Amino acid sequence: MFRKILVANRGEIARRIIRTCGKMGIETVAVYSEADQDSLHVKEASESYCIGKSPVAQSYLKIEAIINAALQSGAQAIHPGYGLLSENAEFARQAEESGLVFIGPSPSVIAALGSKLEARKLMQKAGVPILLGVNEPIQTVEEAVEVANQLRYPLMLKASAGGGGIGMQRVENEDELRKAFEGNQKRAQSFFNDGTMFLEKFISEAHHIEVQIMADHYGNVVPIFERECSIQRRNQKVVEEAPSPFISEITRQKMMDVAVAAAKSIGYTNAGTVEFLVNKNQNFYFLEMNTRLQVEHPVTEEITGLDLVEQQIRVAYGEPLSFTRDSLAKKGHAIEVRIYAENPNTFYPSPGTITKLVCPEMEGIRHEIAVETGSVVSPFYDPMIAKCIATGENRQQACEKLAVALQGYMIEGIETNIPMLLAVITHPQFLKGVTTTKFVDEYYLLKN
Repeated sequence: MFRKILVANRGEIARRIIRTCGKMGIETVAVYSEADQDSLHVKEASESYCIGKSPVAQSYLKIEAIINAALQSGAQAIHPGYGLLSENAEFARQAEESGLVFIGPSPSVIAALGSKLEARKLMQKAGVPILLGVNEPIQTVEEAVEVANQLRYPLMLKASAGGGGIGMQRVENEDELRKAFEGNQKRAQSFFNDGTMFLEKFISEAHHIEVQIMADHYGNVVPIFERECSIQRRNQKVVEEAPSPFISEITRQKMMDVAVAAAKSIGYTNAGTVEFLVNKNQNFYFLEMNTRLQVEHPVTEEITGLDLVEQQIRVAYGEPLSFTRDSLAKKGHAIEVRIYAENPNTFYPSPGTITKLVCPEMEGIRHEIAVETGSVVSPFYDPMIAKCIATGENRQQACEKLAVALQGYMIEGIETNIPMLLAVITHPQFLKGVTTTKFVDEYYLLKN
């Protein structure tokens, strides 16, 4: 097994990886920016290296600095976490060329799936159902209007690169498309250095459901059930759960079959997630494939008992999967909410110093947290500061535990989205398990 792993990330996911490495007897190396020198992940790692100034482009996105830290520390592998460089094929390639093991899929697979347009083509070739749309980039607004008239509204305008809802917008008519195109194109170019845009049909009353897979280097691909991620704000997930309360067992098995076929068609290894949009009739369509660990991975861990980070490390080391599809069983229900330092009504970030932080200690409640009392929430990074995961024998029990836990948080000095999360998870529609991707826009925003 690896003796030492560098964690190329920050915040709660860096702590999460460090925790599993500690359990496995693996030393860890943290990297940090000037703004993060007092962060918890730095304190908890075996050793740490400063890699640059506070802005993310001058630290956590500096490939050369991170690889140099890994080599200097004697690390044998790099775990990228999620976000930042986790889906950067060039980072994976340079790591491997430096003699380091990249804990994730191969650089070529990351590159192929990093473009949503290329992924559409690959999945279509593999027989995976895809939404009606275009497989070629749209360069100008006039070209977009022409394509839209062929596909017919409503449509989703999408950036081919990146994620997090950046560069994505629903358009109902030509005027909306003309207003949205250049702005989203520029935003995608700014965030991902790639302004490639395309159009797909919009599904009303859609559920966002994803299948977790794990694949080793011996051709074994195992689906680890699904997660429902339909509660989103600005096209970014904020509440996730497993299993989905919406789909039938027949649909679940079909989705897992398709996810396995998709992974095998491209020679996928390590952890990955095949994401789908599912309509009201439970017809599902490929959305994208994430070539990394997901923010919401804890809910899968809670219902299966697996440690997905440990599985990632073992696969990267060359071990075969120790479980099969038939040996896995799901137990209970788990729901995760993402706690952001942001105004709960406008969703604008709320940076500042946390003057008091108390997390409720309860049975069936798991915290993945990046901060403590005295921590500074920096404007330089994503404002997610914690995740709260509730697990119960059934969905109702998980919902009840989560509501109690959220009311038990004490976070002072900054604003958080906890009031919004409470409003969502206690709403009758959510409790019925029927909320779709439009829920936050149609219910919460209208109420605020």
